[in-house]
Amino acid sequence: MKILAVIPARAGSVGIPNKNIRLIGGKPMIYYSLDNARKSEYITDIVVTTDSPEVEIVAQQMGISVHHRSAELCDSKATLDGVIYDAAKDREFDYVVTMQPTSPTLKTSTLDAAIKYAIENDLDTVISAINAPHLSWGRDENGNLKPNYEKRLNRQYLPPNYMETGAFVVTNRRALKPGSRIGTKVEVFEIGSDEAVDIDNFQDLRTAEYLLGKKTVAFYVNGNNTRGTGHVYRALELSDEFYVKPDIYYDINQTNPAIFGSTTHNLIPVNGIGELFGILREKQYDIFINDILTTSIDYMIALRQAMPNAKIINFEDDGEGAYHADLVFNALFNNDNHSSKFHCGERYFIAAKMFMMYEPIAVNDEVKNVFISFGGADPQNYSDRLLEIIRKPEYAKYNFTVVLGRAKHNVQQLMEYNKYENITVYHDVKNMPALMAACDVAVTSRGRTSYELALLGIPSIVMAQNKREENHGFVINENGFIYLGLNPNDRLIESNLNLLMTMDKESREDYHSTLLKNDLRGGRHRVVSLINDL
Repeated sequence: MKILAVIPARAGSVGIPNKNIRLIGGKPMIYYSLDNARKSEYITDIVVTTDSPEVEIVAQQMGISVHHRSAELCDSKATLDGVIYDAAKDREFDYVVTMQPTSPTLKTSTLDAAIKYAIENDLDTVISAINAPHLSWGRDENGNLKPNYEKRLNRQYLPPNYMETGAFVVTNRRALKPGSRIGTKVEVFEIGSDEAVDIDNFQDLRTAEYLLGKKTVAFYVNGNNTRGTGHVYRALELSDEFYVKPDIYYDINQTNPAIFGSTTHNLIPVNGIGELFGILREKQYDIFINDILTTSIDYMIALRQAMPNAKIINFEDDGEGAYHADLVFNALFNNDNHSSKFHCGERYFIAAKMFMMYEPIAVNDEVKNVFISFGGADPQNYSDRLLEIIRKPEYAKYNFTVVLGRAKHNVQQLMEYNKYENITVYHDVKNMPALMAACDVAVTSRGRTSYELALLGIPSIVMAQNKREENHGFVINENGFIYLGLNPNDRLIESNLNLLMTMDKESREDYHSTLLKNDLRGGRHRVVSLINDL
């Protein structure tokens, strides 16, 4: 069977000058249609119909024949039906496929599926279209507005509404005429919106440029009672910064999926890195982000072998494997390495989106409200110890807000402290910034929560949860925190709590201003910009 592709590309576009040869994704726009035709499993012959010397050069460079279009058929009033008939009439073919050069995002596999569909069903015409159901209005014969629907429904429940995209029209020879490519047996072939871009204006051009350069993104992240849950929260926050929906992998032996909460991101469980590498060899992502703490050289080499063309970004990685990544971000501690791939310190902290909606707190004359939270897991059980302290009668005049994380192991036991009028215990809250912003001072651990409190300018007592947290460089006295080290005794905790709660306004203002000197709001933008520049 002979299948002819005809690609019409005249000169003289007015809306976008030099449209067909304008570089997009580093190649002339018409290149993409020509390349799809060359790669097709069904198309046997290709011809470009044009009056443009530049288009002719592109076609010849790609080994594709050119039909010189007459001036009459290059007039803006000439129909495309006539142009296609003129280029095809003297050639042998069973089907002719019109392929517009203004559809550079179309995939070869989609084109071939449409051609196959036309052949197998002996159709006269198959037209590329998107299904765009919508509530629309028109006018009746008297000019009055009327709805083009019987009942208002959500979009997913509306009847199909197919709109031609211009990407392709597959026409049986028997249906091709000087004034028509549409036969009796007609069907639409639905394509995705990413492939449906039909460049008619500069916004379309920008959209196509983006789609052609769009990168696939994946994360590998784990969180649990031992390593904490901040890695999971950061991965979810960063996932929202890409204009794609990343795949998020986690090891079922290390991470309970409940830690991810009610996200609609693509969560993919794997049983060990062997299974992960097997998937990655098939997927071949453009960007791969590790948020798994320390990596080994062996792990990174195996990752490179699985995806040789991927850009690899590691977070909080102080292992030997970090030197094999393309970028390393360590917001929680500094690194003496001066390599351009390492970006360390609080400037690269990724604050949760909702915190950007809150301004720093106002420092009140007296402390009335105290915020207490020790991250997602709290392996040192600081929450338990603080609750035992603040239940004492001498603290009855203060209001305590205590937040337990998703991975805390004895939540139900600690919820019993809600029986005290001045203590409110929450579990896995969604409104963390609102709870923080309502307090005057705080007690927390040396992870992500301390950065969030600093962003709001809340004077805080901080304790390390483990040896690794002891190395975090930002949460120190010089930056406005009261840091007590790893596992301080209850007497030291209580004495510092009393000191902070009875501290005068001027002293708390000093802590407040010192905390706010650090630029914690711009970290998200810095991180994403560096990743996108890879």
